[in-house]
Amino acid sequence: MRVYFTLSLLIIVAIAWSCNHNQHAETTDPAEQRKADSLEMVRKAEEEERKRPRTADDIKLSKELTYDKYTLEETYPYQDTTRRFQLDKIKEKLAFVENFQRETASYAVLQNRKNKNREAPLVKNYHRNEYKLISDSLGTERYQAAPLYVVGETEAPTIYGRDGALAKLVTSDTLDRVKLKGVSFEGTWETPKRYVKAIGDTVTFHRVAFVDVTNQNILTTERTGDCQWVIRSMNPATSGVHKPPYAHETPLGIFVIQEKKAKMFYLKDGTNTIHGYAPYASRFTNGAYIHGVPTQSVNAPIIEHSWSLGTTPRSHMCVRNASSHAKFVYDWTETFNALVIVIE
Repeated sequence: MRVYFTLSLLIIVAIAWSCNHNQHAETTDPAEQRKADSLEMVRKAEEEERKRPRTADDIKLSKELTYDKYTLEETYPYQDTTRRFQLDKIKEKLAFVENFQRETASYAVLQNRKNKNREAPLVKNYHRNEYKLISDSLGTERYQAAPLYVVGETEAPTIYGRDGALAKLVTSDTLDRVKLKGVSFEGTWETPKRYVKAIGDTVTFHRVAFVDVTNQNILTTERTGDCQWVIRSMNPATSGVHKPPYAHETPLGIFVIQEKKAKMFYLKDGTNTIHGYAPYASRFTNGAYIHGVPTQSVNAPIIEHSWSLGTTPRSHMCVRNASSHAKFVYDWTETFNALVIVIE
Protein backbone atom coordinates (compact mmCIF):
# COMPACT_ATOMS: atom_id res chain seq x y z
CA MET A 1 0.00 0.00 0.00
CA ARG A 2 2.82 2.38 0.91
CA VAL A 3 4.61 1.59 -2.39
CA TYR A 4 1.44 2.24 -4.34
CA PHE A 5 0.97 5.61 -2.61
CA THR A 6 4.58 6.66 -3.34
CA LEU A 7 4.32 5.78 -7.04
CA SER A 8 1.07 7.68 -7.36
CA LEU A 9 2.61 10.76 -5.75
CA LEU A 10 5.59 10.69 -8.12
CA ILE A 11 3.31 10.42 -11.15
CA ILE A 12 1.24 13.40 -9.98
CA VAL A 13 4.37 15.52 -9.41
CA ALA A 14 5.75 14.62 -12.85
CA ILE A 15 2.47 15.55 -14.55
CA ALA A 16 2.34 18.86 -12.69
CA TRP A 17 5.95 19.74 -13.65
CA SER A 18 5.26 18.88 -17.28
CA CYS A 19 2.18 21.08 -17.38
CA ASN A 20 3.99 24.01 -15.77
CA HIS A 21 6.98 23.59 -18.11
CA ASN A 22 4.74 23.51 -21.20
CA GLN A 23 2.80 26.51 -19.95
CA HIS A 24 6.08 28.42 -19.40
CA ALA A 25 7.28 27.52 -22.89
CA GLU A 26 3.99 28.62 -24.39
CA THR A 27 4.07 31.94 -22.57
CA THR A 28 7.73 32.83 -23.40
CA ASP A 29 7.78 36.25 -25.05
CA PRO A 30 9.28 35.93 -28.57
CA ALA A 31 10.80 39.41 -28.24
CA GLU A 32 12.53 38.41 -25.01
CA GLN A 33 13.86 35.27 -26.68
CA ARG A 34 15.25 37.28 -29.60
CA LYS A 35 16.91 39.64 -27.13
CA ALA A 36 18.48 36.73 -25.26
CA ASP A 37 19.71 35.21 -28.52
CA SER A 38 21.21 38.53 -29.59
CA LEU A 39 23.03 38.94 -26.28
CA GLU A 40 24.43 35.44 -26.62
CA MET A 41 25.67 36.22 -30.14
CA VAL A 42 27.35 39.39 -28.88
CA ARG A 43 28.98 37.47 -26.04
CA LYS A 44 30.35 34.87 -28.44
CA ALA A 45 31.61 37.55 -30.83
CA GLU A 46 33.37 39.37 -27.99
CA GLU A 47 34.95 36.13 -26.84
CA GLU A 48 36.19 35.35 -30.35
CA GLU A 49 37.60 38.87 -30.66
CA ARG A 50 39.37 38.51 -27.32
CA LYS A 51 41.01 35.27 -28.45
CA ARG A 52 41.92 36.52 -31.93
CA PRO A 53 45.68 36.88 -32.47
CA ARG A 54 46.66 40.52 -32.77
CA THR A 55 48.26 41.82 -35.97
CA ALA A 56 50.25 44.89 -36.92
CA ASP A 57 46.97 46.58 -37.90
CA ASP A 58 45.78 46.33 -34.28
CA ILE A 59 48.81 48.15 -32.89
CA LYS A 60 48.32 51.84 -32.13
CA LEU A 61 51.73 53.52 -32.04
CA SER A 62 52.00 57.20 -31.12
CA LYS A 63 54.89 59.49 -30.31
CA GLU A 64 55.32 60.64 -26.70
CA LEU A 65 59.04 61.22 -26.33
CA THR A 66 60.66 60.93 -22.92
CA TYR A 67 64.18 61.38 -24.30
CA ASP A 68 64.27 64.18 -26.89
CA LYS A 69 67.93 64.73 -27.81
CA TYR A 70 69.33 63.90 -31.27
CA THR A 71 65.82 62.86 -32.32
CA LEU A 72 65.41 61.60 -35.87
CA GLU A 73 62.27 61.92 -37.99
CA GLU A 74 60.47 58.81 -39.22
CA THR A 75 62.25 59.32 -42.57
CA TYR A 76 65.50 61.28 -42.71
CA PRO A 77 68.34 62.00 -45.16
CA TYR A 78 71.61 60.08 -45.04
CA GLN A 79 74.36 60.96 -47.52
CA ASP A 80 72.78 60.66 -50.98
CA THR A 81 69.84 58.52 -49.86
CA THR A 82 67.21 58.33 -47.11
CA ARG A 83 66.84 56.18 -44.06
CA ARG A 84 63.81 55.49 -41.94
CA PHE A 85 62.35 53.83 -38.90
CA GLN A 86 60.65 50.66 -40.10
CA LEU A 87 57.40 51.19 -38.22
CA ASP A 88 55.68 48.43 -40.18
CA LYS A 89 58.16 45.85 -38.90
CA ILE A 90 58.08 47.37 -35.44
CA LYS A 91 54.28 47.02 -35.30
CA GLU A 92 54.56 43.39 -36.41
CA LYS A 93 56.98 42.68 -33.58
CA LEU A 94 54.81 44.54 -31.08
CA ALA A 95 51.83 42.41 -32.15
CA PHE A 96 53.99 39.35 -31.46
CA VAL A 97 54.86 40.75 -28.03
CA GLU A 98 51.16 41.33 -27.35
CA ASN A 99 50.25 37.80 -28.41
CA PHE A 100 52.81 35.81 -26.46
CA GLN A 101 51.86 37.63 -23.25
CA ARG A 102 48.13 36.97 -23.53
CA GLU A 103 48.48 33.53 -21.97
CA THR A 104 49.59 33.05 -18.39
CA ALA A 105 53.09 31.61 -18.50
CA SER A 106 56.20 31.14 -16.42
CA TYR A 107 59.11 32.70 -18.31
CA ALA A 108 62.78 31.81 -18.50
CA VAL A 109 65.93 33.19 -20.12
CA LEU A 110 68.71 31.10 -21.64
CA GLN A 111 72.06 32.06 -20.11
CA ASN A 112 75.65 31.03 -20.74
CA ARG A 113 77.73 34.22 -20.78
CA LYS A 114 81.39 33.29 -21.42
CA ASN A 115 80.36 29.62 -21.00
CA LYS A 116 79.88 30.18 -17.26
CA ASN A 117 77.33 27.32 -17.21
CA ARG A 118 79.69 25.00 -19.15
CA GLU A 119 80.40 24.77 -22.83
CA ALA A 120 77.41 23.39 -24.68
CA PRO A 121 77.81 19.87 -26.16
CA LEU A 122 78.32 19.48 -29.89
CA VAL A 123 75.14 19.56 -31.96
CA LYS A 124 74.37 16.76 -34.42
CA ASN A 125 75.26 18.88 -37.45
CA TYR A 126 77.86 21.60 -37.08
CA HIS A 127 80.43 23.58 -39.01
CA ARG A 128 83.10 26.18 -38.32
CA ASN A 129 82.29 29.72 -39.39
CA GLU A 130 84.56 32.55 -40.53
CA TYR A 131 85.55 33.13 -36.92
CA LYS A 132 86.64 29.47 -36.71
CA LEU A 133 83.92 28.92 -34.13
CA ILE A 134 81.61 25.91 -34.09
CA SER A 135 78.08 26.82 -35.21
CA ASP A 136 74.85 24.90 -35.68
CA SER A 137 72.82 24.54 -38.87
CA LEU A 138 71.14 27.92 -38.22
CA GLY A 139 74.44 29.75 -37.75
CA THR A 140 74.21 30.10 -33.96
CA GLU A 141 77.63 29.73 -32.37
CA ARG A 142 78.36 27.15 -29.71
CA TYR A 143 80.30 29.63 -27.60
CA GLN A 144 78.06 31.20 -24.93
CA ALA A 145 75.01 29.25 -26.15
CA ALA A 146 72.67 26.74 -24.49
CA PRO A 147 72.12 23.29 -26.05
CA LEU A 148 68.57 22.58 -27.24
CA TYR A 149 67.58 18.91 -27.45
CA VAL A 150 64.63 17.33 -29.22
CA VAL A 151 62.18 16.35 -26.47
CA GLY A 152 63.12 12.91 -25.16
CA GLU A 153 66.60 12.85 -26.73
CA THR A 154 69.75 13.03 -24.61
CA GLU A 155 72.62 12.01 -26.87
CA ALA A 156 73.24 15.30 -28.69
CA PRO A 157 71.45 18.65 -29.06
CA THR A 158 70.00 19.65 -32.41
CA ILE A 159 70.53 23.41 -32.25
CA TYR A 160 71.91 26.08 -29.93
CA GLY A 161 69.87 28.72 -28.14
CA ARG A 162 71.40 32.17 -27.84
CA ASP A 163 72.28 33.65 -24.49
CA GLY A 164 69.50 36.09 -23.61
CA ALA A 165 66.79 34.25 -25.56
CA LEU A 166 63.31 34.24 -23.99
CA ALA A 167 61.24 31.09 -23.50
CA LYS A 168 58.24 29.76 -21.58
CA LEU A 169 58.72 26.98 -19.04
CA VAL A 170 56.72 23.86 -19.87
CA THR A 171 58.09 21.86 -16.92
CA SER A 172 59.44 22.88 -13.53
CA ASP A 173 62.91 24.39 -13.45
CA THR A 174 63.71 22.14 -10.47
CA LEU A 175 64.15 19.15 -12.79
CA ASP A 176 67.59 18.25 -14.14
CA ARG A 177 66.29 18.79 -17.67
CA VAL A 178 63.83 21.56 -18.41
CA LYS A 179 61.29 21.61 -21.24
CA LEU A 180 60.93 25.02 -22.90
CA LYS A 181 58.64 26.55 -25.48
CA GLY A 182 60.53 29.18 -27.40
CA VAL A 183 59.52 32.82 -27.62
CA SER A 184 62.77 34.05 -29.15
CA PHE A 185 63.08 30.80 -31.09
CA GLU A 186 60.66 28.31 -32.61
CA GLY A 187 59.64 24.97 -31.19
CA THR A 188 59.62 23.11 -27.89
CA TRP A 189 62.93 21.78 -26.63
CA GLU A 190 64.72 20.41 -23.59
CA THR A 191 67.93 21.70 -22.02
CA PRO A 192 69.84 21.10 -18.77
CA LYS A 193 68.51 23.41 -16.05
CA ARG A 194 71.93 25.05 -15.52
CA TYR A 195 71.37 27.01 -18.75
CA VAL A 196 67.96 28.31 -17.64
CA LYS A 197 67.16 31.29 -15.45
CA ALA A 198 63.51 31.28 -14.39
CA ILE A 199 62.07 34.78 -14.11
CA GLY A 200 58.55 33.91 -12.96
CA ASP A 201 54.95 34.18 -14.10
CA THR A 202 54.31 37.79 -13.08
CA VAL A 203 56.93 39.44 -15.28
CA THR A 204 55.66 41.72 -18.06
CA PHE A 205 57.48 43.02 -21.10
CA HIS A 206 56.05 46.50 -21.57
CA ARG A 207 59.29 48.26 -22.53
CA VAL A 208 60.98 47.31 -25.77
CA ALA A 209 64.00 48.79 -27.56
CA PHE A 210 64.19 48.23 -31.32
CA VAL A 211 67.61 48.22 -32.99
CA ASP A 212 67.62 48.47 -36.79
CA VAL A 213 70.91 47.21 -38.23
CA THR A 214 69.95 48.26 -41.77
CA ASN A 215 69.11 51.88 -41.02
CA GLN A 216 71.46 52.19 -38.02
CA ASN A 217 68.92 53.58 -35.58
CA ILE A 218 67.23 52.73 -32.32
CA LEU A 219 63.62 53.31 -31.21
CA THR A 220 62.24 52.69 -27.73
CA THR A 221 58.58 51.90 -27.06
CA GLU A 222 56.40 51.50 -23.99
CA ARG A 223 53.04 49.77 -23.64
CA THR A 224 50.28 51.93 -22.18
CA GLY A 225 47.25 49.72 -22.81
CA ASP A 226 45.86 46.85 -24.87
CA CYS A 227 47.69 47.17 -28.21
CA GLN A 228 48.54 50.76 -27.24
CA TRP A 229 52.24 51.67 -27.48
CA VAL A 230 54.07 54.98 -27.33
CA ILE A 231 57.47 55.91 -28.74
CA ARG A 232 59.86 57.20 -26.08
CA SER A 233 62.91 57.94 -28.26
CA MET A 234 64.08 57.84 -31.91
CA ASN A 235 67.84 58.05 -32.23
CA PRO A 236 70.89 57.21 -34.34
CA ALA A 237 72.87 54.15 -33.30
CA THR A 238 75.78 52.09 -34.58
CA SER A 239 75.63 48.29 -34.56
CA GLY A 240 78.23 45.53 -34.83
CA VAL A 241 80.20 44.81 -37.98
CA HIS A 242 81.06 41.40 -39.45
CA LYS A 243 84.85 41.58 -39.34
CA PRO A 244 86.68 38.44 -38.19
CA PRO A 245 88.38 37.60 -35.96
CA TYR A 246 87.17 40.08 -33.32
CA ALA A 247 84.14 42.08 -34.46
CA HIS A 248 80.72 40.43 -34.86
CA GLU A 249 77.52 41.81 -36.31
CA THR A 250 74.72 42.45 -33.81
CA PRO A 251 72.54 39.30 -33.96
CA LEU A 252 68.93 39.57 -35.07
CA GLY A 253 66.19 38.43 -32.75
CA ILE A 254 64.38 39.00 -29.46
CA PHE A 255 66.47 39.22 -26.31
CA VAL A 256 65.99 40.03 -22.63
CA ILE A 257 68.09 42.71 -20.94
CA GLN A 258 70.05 40.66 -18.42
CA GLU A 259 72.74 42.84 -16.91
CA LYS A 260 73.77 46.46 -16.47
CA LYS A 261 77.14 48.12 -15.94
CA ALA A 262 77.66 51.81 -15.28
CA LYS A 263 81.06 51.32 -16.94
CA MET A 264 81.64 48.39 -19.25
CA PHE A 265 85.42 47.98 -19.55
CA TYR A 266 86.64 46.43 -22.78
CA LEU A 267 89.93 44.87 -23.90
CA LYS A 268 92.24 45.82 -26.71
CA ASP A 269 91.76 43.29 -29.52
CA GLY A 270 93.86 40.17 -29.08
CA THR A 271 95.10 41.13 -25.60
CA ASN A 272 94.09 41.08 -21.97
CA THR A 273 94.76 44.81 -21.67
CA ILE A 274 91.86 47.06 -20.72
CA HIS A 275 91.65 49.66 -23.46
CA GLY A 276 88.79 51.84 -22.20
CA TYR A 277 85.16 51.72 -21.19
CA ALA A 278 81.67 52.32 -22.53
CA PRO A 279 79.23 54.08 -20.17
CA TYR A 280 75.72 52.99 -19.19
CA ALA A 281 75.84 49.51 -20.70
CA SER A 282 72.79 47.22 -20.81
CA ARG A 283 73.63 43.66 -21.92
CA PHE A 284 71.10 41.64 -23.92
CA THR A 285 73.00 38.73 -25.53
CA ASN A 286 76.53 37.34 -25.31
CA GLY A 287 78.82 40.39 -25.12
CA ALA A 288 76.35 42.71 -26.85
CA TYR A 289 75.35 45.81 -24.91
CA ILE A 290 73.41 48.96 -25.64
CA HIS A 291 75.93 51.53 -24.42
CA GLY A 292 77.28 55.05 -24.78
CA VAL A 293 80.29 56.29 -26.75
CA PRO A 294 83.40 54.24 -25.85
CA THR A 295 86.49 55.95 -24.49
CA GLN A 296 90.12 55.17 -25.30
CA SER A 297 91.21 55.32 -21.66
CA VAL A 298 89.86 53.90 -18.42
CA ASN A 299 90.25 57.31 -16.76
CA ALA A 300 88.71 59.39 -19.53
CA PRO A 301 85.53 61.38 -18.88
CA ILE A 302 82.30 60.26 -20.51
CA ILE A 303 82.07 61.20 -24.17
CA GLU A 304 78.55 62.34 -25.03
CA HIS A 305 78.43 62.00 -28.80
CA SER A 306 80.31 60.74 -31.85
CA TRP A 307 80.11 61.67 -35.52
CA SER A 308 79.94 57.95 -36.38
CA LEU A 309 76.60 57.30 -34.68
CA GLY A 310 73.97 56.29 -37.20
CA THR A 311 76.44 55.85 -40.07
CA THR A 312 77.71 52.31 -40.71
CA PRO A 313 78.20 49.21 -38.54
CA ARG A 314 81.54 49.44 -36.74
CA SER A 315 81.29 48.04 -33.20
CA HIS A 316 82.30 44.56 -32.02
CA MET A 317 78.67 43.49 -31.48
CA CYS A 318 77.33 46.22 -29.26
CA VAL A 319 74.89 49.00 -30.11
CA ARG A 320 76.52 52.41 -29.64
CA ASN A 321 74.38 55.38 -28.69
CA ALA A 322 74.86 58.92 -27.55
CA SER A 323 75.89 58.46 -23.93
CA SER A 324 72.86 60.35 -22.60
CA HIS A 325 70.56 58.08 -24.60
CA ALA A 326 72.41 55.02 -23.31
CA LYS A 327 71.77 56.36 -19.81
CA PHE A 328 68.10 56.80 -20.66
CA VAL A 329 67.86 53.12 -21.69
CA TYR A 330 69.93 52.12 -18.65
CA ASP A 331 67.56 53.93 -16.26
CA TRP A 332 64.31 53.23 -18.15
CA THR A 333 64.63 49.44 -18.36
CA GLU A 334 64.77 46.81 -15.64
CA THR A 335 66.80 43.63 -15.96
CA PHE A 336 64.70 40.60 -16.94
CA ASN A 337 61.74 42.93 -17.50
CA ALA A 338 62.53 44.58 -20.84
CA LEU A 339 63.27 43.39 -24.36
CA VAL A 340 65.70 44.31 -27.10
CA ILE A 341 64.49 43.38 -30.58
CA VAL A 342 67.05 43.57 -33.37
CA ILE A 343 65.62 43.91 -36.89
CA GLU A 344 67.10 44.42 -40.34
